[in-house]
Amino acid sequence: MNDGAHAPQGGVADLARHLSRGLVGHERLIDRLLIGLLAGGHLLVEGAPGLAKTRAVKWLAAAVAGSFARVQATPDLMPADLTGTPVWRPAEGRFEFVPGPVFHNLVLVDEINRAPPKVQSALLEAMAERQVTAGEATHALPDPFLVVATQNPIEHDGTFPLPEAQLDRFLMHVLLDLPDAETERRILDLVEAESRTAAVPVQPLSLEALASARAEAMSVHLSPPLRDYIVRLVMATREPPTGDEVQHAVSPRGSLALASAAKARAYLRGRDHALPEDVAEVAPDALAHRIVLTWRAVSEGRTARALIADVLDRVEPL
Repeated sequence: MNDGAHAPQGGVADLARHLSRGLVGHERLIDRLLIGLLAGGHLLVEGAPGLAKTRAVKWLAAAVAGSFARVQATPDLMPADLTGTPVWRPAEGRFEFVPGPVFHNLVLVDEINRAPPKVQSALLEAMAERQVTAGEATHALPDPFLVVATQNPIEHDGTFPLPEAQLDRFLMHVLLDLPDAETERRILDLVEAESRTAAVPVQPLSLEALASARAEAMSVHLSPPLRDYIVRLVMATREPPTGDEVQHAVSPRGSLALASAAKARAYLRGRDHALPEDVAEVAPDALAHRIVLTWRAVSEGRTARALIADVLDRVEPL
Protein backbone atom coordinates (compact mmCIF):
# COMPACT_ATOMS: atom_id res chain seq x y z
CA MET A 1 0.00 0.00 0.00
CA ASN A 2 1.04 3.60 -0.48
CA ASP A 3 2.30 4.95 2.85
CA GLY A 4 1.25 8.48 1.91
CA ALA A 5 -2.26 7.71 0.71
CA HIS A 6 -3.86 8.96 3.88
CA ALA A 7 -1.12 11.29 5.17
CA PRO A 8 -2.74 14.12 7.13
CA GLN A 9 -2.73 17.19 4.94
CA GLY A 10 -3.22 20.88 5.59
CA GLY A 11 -5.62 21.33 8.47
CA VAL A 12 -4.80 18.30 10.61
CA ALA A 13 -1.04 18.76 10.18
CA ASP A 14 -1.40 22.48 10.99
CA LEU A 15 -3.48 21.57 14.03
CA ALA A 16 -0.77 19.24 15.30
CA ARG A 17 1.90 21.92 14.84
CA HIS A 18 -0.26 24.50 16.62
CA LEU A 19 -0.74 22.25 19.63
CA SER A 20 2.98 21.45 19.73
CA ARG A 21 3.82 25.16 19.94
CA GLY A 22 1.60 25.74 22.94
CA LEU A 23 1.99 22.46 24.86
CA VAL A 24 5.64 21.95 25.65
CA GLY A 25 6.56 18.42 26.71
CA HIS A 26 3.07 17.07 26.02
CA GLU A 27 3.64 15.20 22.77
CA ARG A 28 1.76 12.18 24.06
CA LEU A 29 -1.23 14.25 25.21
CA ILE A 30 -1.32 16.02 21.84
CA ASP A 31 -1.30 12.65 20.11
CA ARG A 32 -4.21 11.42 22.27
CA LEU A 33 -6.24 14.58 21.71
CA LEU A 34 -5.87 14.22 17.95
CA ILE A 35 -6.69 10.51 18.11
CA GLY A 36 -9.85 11.28 20.09
CA LEU A 37 -10.81 14.00 17.61
CA LEU A 38 -10.30 11.72 14.59
CA ALA A 39 -11.82 8.59 16.15
CA GLY A 40 -14.79 10.45 17.61
CA GLY A 41 -14.04 9.20 21.12
CA HIS A 42 -14.04 10.94 24.48
CA LEU A 43 -10.94 11.37 26.62
CA LEU A 44 -10.30 11.29 30.36
CA VAL A 45 -7.10 13.15 31.24
CA GLU A 46 -5.67 12.63 34.71
CA GLY A 47 -2.77 14.51 36.22
CA ALA A 48 -1.63 16.70 39.08
CA PRO A 49 -2.60 20.41 39.12
CA GLY A 50 -0.56 22.64 36.84
CA LEU A 51 0.12 20.13 34.05
CA ALA A 52 -1.73 22.14 31.38
CA LYS A 53 -4.76 19.86 31.13
CA THR A 54 -7.18 22.76 30.75
CA ARG A 55 -4.77 24.71 28.56
CA ALA A 56 -4.49 21.75 26.19
CA VAL A 57 -8.24 21.61 25.60
CA LYS A 58 -8.48 25.39 25.18
CA TRP A 59 -5.71 25.33 22.57
CA LEU A 60 -7.54 22.53 20.76
CA ALA A 61 -10.82 24.48 20.88
CA ALA A 62 -9.16 27.60 19.47
CA ALA A 63 -7.80 25.66 16.50
CA VAL A 64 -10.97 23.77 15.54
CA ALA A 65 -14.12 25.45 14.24
CA GLY A 66 -17.29 24.81 16.20
CA SER A 67 -18.47 25.69 19.66
CA PHE A 68 -16.68 25.13 22.96
CA ALA A 69 -17.90 25.01 26.55
CA ARG A 70 -16.17 24.46 29.86
CA VAL A 71 -17.93 22.99 32.90
CA GLN A 72 -16.29 23.24 36.30
CA ALA A 73 -17.56 20.25 38.23
CA THR A 74 -18.52 20.85 41.87
CA PRO A 75 -20.44 18.74 44.42
CA ASP A 76 -23.51 21.00 44.09
CA LEU A 77 -23.69 20.72 40.30
CA MET A 78 -27.09 19.57 39.03
CA PRO A 79 -27.78 17.51 35.88
CA ALA A 80 -29.70 20.42 34.36
CA ASP A 81 -26.62 22.62 34.77
CA LEU A 82 -24.94 20.33 32.27
CA THR A 83 -27.70 19.18 29.93
CA GLY A 84 -30.14 22.09 30.03
CA THR A 85 -33.73 22.32 31.20
CA PRO A 86 -37.26 23.13 29.97
CA VAL A 87 -38.21 26.74 30.78
CA TRP A 88 -41.80 27.96 30.95
CA ARG A 89 -42.58 30.79 28.52
CA PRO A 90 -45.76 32.48 29.87
CA ALA A 91 -46.25 34.65 26.80
CA GLU A 92 -46.33 31.59 24.58
CA GLY A 93 -47.98 29.27 27.08
CA ARG A 94 -45.45 26.50 26.61
CA PHE A 95 -42.17 25.05 27.83
CA GLU A 96 -39.06 25.71 25.80
CA PHE A 97 -35.93 23.61 26.20
CA VAL A 98 -32.86 25.73 26.92
CA PRO A 99 -29.72 23.74 26.02
CA GLY A 100 -26.93 23.41 28.54
CA PRO A 101 -23.18 23.48 27.93
CA VAL A 102 -23.15 19.86 26.75
CA PHE A 103 -24.69 21.09 23.47
CA HIS A 104 -21.33 22.15 22.07
CA ASN A 105 -18.88 20.44 19.75
CA LEU A 106 -16.10 20.33 22.33
CA VAL A 107 -16.92 20.12 26.03
CA LEU A 108 -14.32 20.33 28.78
CA VAL A 109 -15.51 18.89 32.10
CA ASP A 110 -12.92 19.99 34.63
CA GLU A 111 -12.44 17.75 37.69
CA ILE A 112 -15.22 15.40 36.67
CA ASN A 113 -14.78 13.34 39.84
CA ARG A 114 -16.12 16.30 41.84
CA ALA A 115 -19.47 16.03 40.07
CA PRO A 116 -22.13 14.05 41.98
CA PRO A 117 -23.37 10.70 40.61
CA LYS A 118 -26.56 12.18 39.10
CA VAL A 119 -24.50 14.56 36.98
CA GLN A 120 -22.13 11.78 35.96
CA SER A 121 -25.16 9.71 34.93
CA ALA A 122 -26.54 12.55 32.82
CA LEU A 123 -23.18 12.93 31.14
CA LEU A 124 -23.15 9.17 30.49
CA GLU A 125 -26.21 9.37 28.23
CA ALA A 126 -24.74 12.32 26.34
CA MET A 127 -21.42 10.55 25.78
CA ALA A 128 -22.90 7.17 24.89
CA GLU A 129 -26.01 8.11 22.91
CA ARG A 130 -25.00 11.61 21.76
CA GLN A 131 -28.37 12.87 22.86
CA VAL A 132 -30.08 14.39 25.90
CA THR A 133 -33.51 13.45 27.20
CA ALA A 134 -35.48 16.18 28.99
CA GLY A 135 -38.97 15.24 30.02
CA GLU A 136 -40.52 13.38 27.10
CA ALA A 137 -38.33 15.02 24.46
CA THR A 138 -34.97 13.81 23.16
CA HIS A 139 -32.52 16.33 21.78
CA ALA A 140 -29.63 15.35 19.50
CA LEU A 141 -26.17 16.68 20.26
CA PRO A 142 -24.06 18.36 17.58
CA ASP A 143 -21.68 16.50 15.31
CA PRO A 144 -18.80 16.38 16.01
CA PHE A 145 -19.20 15.98 19.76
CA LEU A 146 -16.15 15.41 21.96
CA VAL A 147 -15.95 15.38 25.75
CA VAL A 148 -12.57 15.85 27.39
CA ALA A 149 -12.82 15.33 31.14
CA THR A 150 -10.03 15.95 33.64
CA GLN A 151 -9.46 14.72 37.14
CA ASN A 152 -6.94 15.39 39.86
CA PRO A 153 -5.49 12.24 41.47
CA ILE A 154 -4.08 13.87 44.61
CA GLU A 155 -7.28 15.05 46.30
CA HIS A 156 -10.08 12.72 47.33
CA ASP A 157 -12.18 14.75 49.79
CA GLY A 158 -15.50 15.73 48.24
CA THR A 159 -14.99 13.57 45.16
CA PHE A 160 -17.11 10.86 43.58
CA PRO A 161 -15.03 8.20 41.79
CA LEU A 162 -16.30 7.47 38.30
CA PRO A 163 -18.15 4.14 38.12
CA GLU A 164 -16.90 1.48 35.75
CA ALA A 165 -19.79 2.05 33.33
CA GLN A 166 -18.81 5.71 33.03
CA LEU A 167 -15.12 4.95 32.57
CA ASP A 168 -15.96 2.52 29.78
CA ARG A 169 -17.47 5.36 27.75
CA PHE A 170 -14.08 7.03 27.37
CA LEU A 171 -12.05 6.03 24.34
CA MET A 172 -8.85 6.57 26.31
CA HIS A 173 -7.68 7.39 29.82
CA VAL A 174 -4.50 9.47 29.63
CA LEU A 175 -2.16 9.79 32.62
CA LEU A 176 0.18 12.80 32.80
CA ASP A 177 3.50 12.81 34.63
CA LEU A 178 5.47 15.73 36.06
CA PRO A 179 8.03 17.15 33.58
CA ASP A 180 11.78 16.74 33.86
CA ALA A 181 14.14 19.69 34.39
CA GLU A 182 14.72 20.34 30.69
CA THR A 183 11.02 20.37 29.88
CA GLU A 184 10.30 22.54 32.93
CA ARG A 185 12.74 25.14 31.60
CA ARG A 186 11.12 25.06 28.17
CA ILE A 187 7.72 25.63 29.79
CA LEU A 188 9.11 28.63 31.69
CA ASP A 189 10.62 30.07 28.50
CA LEU A 190 7.30 29.60 26.65
CA VAL A 191 5.24 31.37 29.32
CA GLU A 192 7.77 34.22 29.51
CA ALA A 193 7.63 34.63 25.74
CA GLU A 194 3.82 34.61 25.75
CA SER A 195 3.76 37.37 28.37
CA ARG A 196 5.83 39.64 26.10
CA THR A 197 4.35 38.97 22.66
CA ALA A 198 0.85 38.75 21.27
CA ALA A 199 -0.50 35.32 20.40
CA VAL A 200 -0.17 34.32 16.77
CA PRO A 201 -3.66 33.94 15.27
CA VAL A 202 -4.55 30.46 14.10
CA GLN A 203 -6.78 29.46 11.21
CA PRO A 204 -9.29 27.03 12.74
CA LEU A 205 -9.76 23.65 11.12
CA SER A 206 -13.22 23.71 9.54
CA LEU A 207 -15.81 21.14 10.51
CA GLU A 208 -15.94 20.03 6.88
CA ALA A 209 -12.18 19.41 6.83
CA LEU A 210 -12.42 17.60 10.16
CA ALA A 211 -15.21 15.36 8.85
CA SER A 212 -13.10 14.51 5.80
CA ALA A 213 -10.06 13.72 7.98
CA ARG A 214 -12.16 11.53 10.27
CA ALA A 215 -13.52 9.57 7.32
CA GLU A 216 -10.00 9.02 6.00
CA ALA A 217 -8.68 8.02 9.43
CA MET A 218 -11.44 5.48 9.95
CA SER A 219 -10.84 4.03 6.47
CA VAL A 220 -7.28 3.09 7.43
CA HIS A 221 -6.82 -0.63 6.76
CA LEU A 222 -6.72 -3.15 9.59
CA SER A 223 -5.36 -6.42 8.26
CA PRO A 224 -6.92 -9.70 9.47
CA PRO A 225 -3.75 -10.61 11.44
CA LEU A 226 -3.85 -7.20 13.15
CA ARG A 227 -7.52 -7.70 14.03
CA ASP A 228 -6.58 -11.07 15.50
CA TYR A 229 -3.83 -9.34 17.51
CA ILE A 230 -6.36 -6.89 18.96
CA VAL A 231 -8.74 -9.72 19.89
CA ARG A 232 -5.97 -11.79 21.46
CA LEU A 233 -4.87 -8.82 23.58
CA VAL A 234 -8.41 -8.33 24.86
CA MET A 235 -8.99 -12.03 25.44
CA ALA A 236 -5.77 -12.20 27.45
CA THR A 237 -7.42 -9.98 30.08
CA ARG A 238 -10.10 -12.67 30.54
CA GLU A 239 -7.95 -15.80 30.61
CA PRO A 240 -5.28 -17.19 32.97
CA PRO A 241 -2.81 -16.10 34.14
CA THR A 242 -3.97 -12.50 33.71
CA GLY A 243 -7.64 -13.30 34.16
CA ASP A 244 -6.98 -14.61 37.67
CA GLU A 245 -6.22 -11.05 38.75
CA VAL A 246 -9.23 -9.50 37.03
CA GLN A 247 -12.72 -9.14 38.43
CA HIS A 248 -14.13 -7.43 35.33
CA ALA A 249 -12.20 -7.84 32.08
CA VAL A 250 -12.18 -5.69 28.96
CA SER A 251 -15.50 -5.78 27.10
CA PRO A 252 -15.99 -5.79 23.31
CA ARG A 253 -16.19 -2.00 23.51
CA GLY A 254 -12.50 -2.12 24.41
CA SER A 255 -11.69 -4.03 21.20
CA LEU A 256 -13.55 -1.42 19.14
CA ALA A 257 -11.82 1.44 20.96
CA LEU A 258 -8.40 -0.12 20.47
CA ALA A 259 -9.04 -0.63 16.76
CA SER A 260 -10.28 2.91 16.10
CA ALA A 261 -7.48 4.49 18.16
CA ALA A 262 -4.86 2.44 16.30
CA LYS A 263 -6.31 3.52 12.95
CA ALA A 264 -6.26 7.18 13.98
CA ARG A 265 -2.64 6.88 15.14
CA ALA A 266 -1.63 5.28 11.84
CA TYR A 267 -3.35 8.11 9.94
CA LEU A 268 -1.51 10.75 11.96
CA ARG A 269 1.76 9.08 10.94
CA GLY A 270 0.89 9.19 7.26
CA ARG A 271 -0.04 5.56 6.72
CA ASP A 272 -3.14 4.06 5.10
CA HIS A 273 -2.72 0.88 7.14
CA ALA A 274 -2.22 0.25 10.83
CA LEU A 275 0.73 -1.66 12.26
CA PRO A 276 1.19 -3.67 15.47
CA GLU A 277 3.14 -0.73 16.91
CA ASP A 278 0.00 1.43 16.59
CA VAL A 279 -2.00 -1.09 18.60
CA ALA A 280 0.69 -1.59 21.25
CA GLU A 281 1.23 2.16 21.69
CA VAL A 282 -2.40 3.02 22.43
CA ALA A 283 -3.34 -0.22 24.24
CA PRO A 284 -2.55 0.97 27.81
CA ASP A 285 -4.65 4.13 27.42
CA ALA A 286 -7.46 2.32 25.57
CA LEU A 287 -7.75 -0.75 27.79
CA ALA A 288 -6.46 -0.22 31.34
CA HIS A 289 -9.41 1.90 32.55
CA ARG A 290 -11.83 -0.84 31.46
CA ILE A 291 -10.35 -3.38 33.88
CA VAL A 292 -11.39 -3.94 37.49
CA LEU A 293 -8.82 -5.91 39.47
CA THR A 294 -9.64 -8.38 42.22
CA TRP A 295 -9.11 -7.25 45.79
CA ARG A 296 -6.22 -9.68 46.09
CA ALA A 297 -4.43 -8.16 43.09
CA VAL A 298 -4.95 -4.65 44.45
CA SER A 299 -3.65 -5.66 47.88
CA GLU A 300 -0.51 -6.98 46.20
CA GLY A 301 0.10 -3.63 44.55
CA ARG A 302 -0.92 -4.60 41.03
CA THR A 303 -2.33 -1.96 38.68
CA ALA A 304 -4.36 -2.29 35.52
CA ARG A 305 -1.60 -0.62 33.50
CA ALA A 306 1.00 -3.06 34.79
CA LEU A 307 -1.34 -5.88 33.82
CA ILE A 308 -1.71 -4.51 30.27
CA ALA A 309 2.08 -4.17 30.05
CA ASP A 310 2.41 -7.85 30.95
CA VAL A 311 -0.17 -8.76 28.31
CA LEU A 312 1.71 -6.79 25.66
CA ASP A 313 4.92 -8.61 26.57
CA ARG A 314 3.24 -12.00 26.41
CA VAL A 315 0.98 -11.64 23.35
CA GLU A 316 2.97 -11.32 20.15
CA PRO A 317 1.55 -10.00 16.86
CA LEU A 318 1.24 -12.56 14.08
